[in-house]
Amino acid sequence: MSASWGAGLAQHLPVLPVLLPAFTAMALLLLGDHGAGARGGPADARLRRARWIGLASTSLGLLLALALVAQAATGALAVYKVGDWPAPYGIVLVVDRLGAMMLLLTSLVALPVLWYASGGWDAHGRHFHAIFQFQLMGLHGAFVTGDLFNLFVFFEVLLIASYVLMVHGQGGQRFRVGVHYVVLNLVASALFLIGVALLYARTGTLNLADLALRVPLVQGPDALVVQAAGLLLLVVFGFKAALAPLSLWLPATYAAAVAPVAALFAIMTKVGVYAIVRVQGVVFGAGAGDSALAAEPLLLPLALVTCVIGVLGALSAHTLERLVAWLTVASVGTILAGVGLFGSAAWAAAFYYLAHSTLAVAALFLLAELVAAQRGEAADRLEPASRVAQPALLGTLMLLAAASAAGLPPLPGFIGKLMMLQAAEPHAWQAAVWATVLGVGFLSLVGLARAGSVLFWHVRDDRPAAAAGASPQLLTATLALLAVTVAMSVWAAPLQRYAAQAAAQLQDREAYARAVLVDAGLGVPTTRPYRFPPPAEIKP
Repeated sequence: MSASWGAGLAQHLPVLPVLLPAFTAMALLLLGDHGAGARGGPADARLRRARWIGLASTSLGLLLALALVAQAATGALAVYKVGDWPAPYGIVLVVDRLGAMMLLLTSLVALPVLWYASGGWDAHGRHFHAIFQFQLMGLHGAFVTGDLFNLFVFFEVLLIASYVLMVHGQGGQRFRVGVHYVVLNLVASALFLIGVALLYARTGTLNLADLALRVPLVQGPDALVVQAAGLLLLVVFGFKAALAPLSLWLPATYAAAVAPVAALFAIMTKVGVYAIVRVQGVVFGAGAGDSALAAEPLLLPLALVTCVIGVLGALSAHTLERLVAWLTVASVGTILAGVGLFGSAAWAAAFYYLAHSTLAVAALFLLAELVAAQRGEAADRLEPASRVAQPALLGTLMLLAAASAAGLPPLPGFIGKLMMLQAAEPHAWQAAVWATVLGVGFLSLVGLARAGSVLFWHVRDDRPAAAAGASPQLLTATLALLAVTVAMSVWAAPLQRYAAQAAAQLQDREAYARAVLVDAGLGVPTTRPYRFPPPAEIKP
């Protein structure tokens, strides 16, 4: 009995990271979570109950992600056919090494962030925990979906949840920035649908495995339409990832959000990066025929420009939160520079650096709020103020986070950038990549050092302004994120191997197609398009 139950659980493992937060969110809405009321009152009890349910569900999600990473590490692709309909006709979820890594990274960010928010921020608005779980549902779904249309669906789920989280805690600035955020994302969603429609019109499919086989077979004028669709999707995913010149929305948005929401949003830009890898790197990759590497002339230059814009924005920032938001843009540029090199070694470096930068940025957002809470009216503005109540502890955390974000050895930021520099050696843009990556790292260190000196050394009053933010719960959440970044240095070798294997697996298009399409009985076409069988021949 236990063996059959275990086999059944393993069979359904790919869909559980999506279903778990979805059902948790619905349960929280039914149970009620109306923010804080009178202490000990019904609303207070509902909030405590929502906290424990949310934390338990997110912890279970972390265990599921670990199980999927262990499964993916063997090289197996977990394919889940929703409704048991075969691909490419039915909805299919696919978990490979990269997808499993992104699920784990999301959980590693979400659990400390939710623990931090449960220290009081969740009481500043209604249904925080339910919306948080819907956000996780959208993120997880985007990382496991096997077709473009359902990628659009999960994008919308996570975006709708992010709209609500963006204005959590209310305030005029959040509403103003939130309106801009919503409008821009609605435009991007419309472009997403247009790109998907163009691609379907010329290939007859939206399944990613099927697209990887059909796009190379499209030639002549039809190939131009397919390339236009691919470039339109690059615009959409570039906006989500904050790729220049579509990145100027991010700093104001992230700086206006409350600290735990901004920290969770650190993973949202990586959804755009992930989509660029899947679509531009695989579907329109080196084996895509007339449409091969359609984005290559644009992606690497724009990524390097994104790095420069991000670090210059950080140097000009007047608050710590805005500085961290601009560093988020710079980190996205560094990741996409690795993706734009279009090689297995460069992709491995990008994946390793992606994990590190997400954790470091999330920790910095939480740390910025802790520092601001102890500086009185000055908050996180980079100007002299009263001494913080915990200068040694917060200063040490700031030093560790800054060193990791800037890429100082032996922290993972340094390891990821070193991997990227080595991967760029045979590339025509080697000099530009080296100059940008090293220059951005140095200027990031300058900006963070300037911020640290102002926050902890330029003190106008030796008496601490307040001890707010000294809660062990808030501190442990920040420490947990920084501890994972340190662990990435300790276990750098196996993580590098995993990232290299993930990059190699992505470039094996036919193996991915066999895993997803073979059960449909359609085979793997290599020379000409195969026909769609009539409905009577499709066996569910």
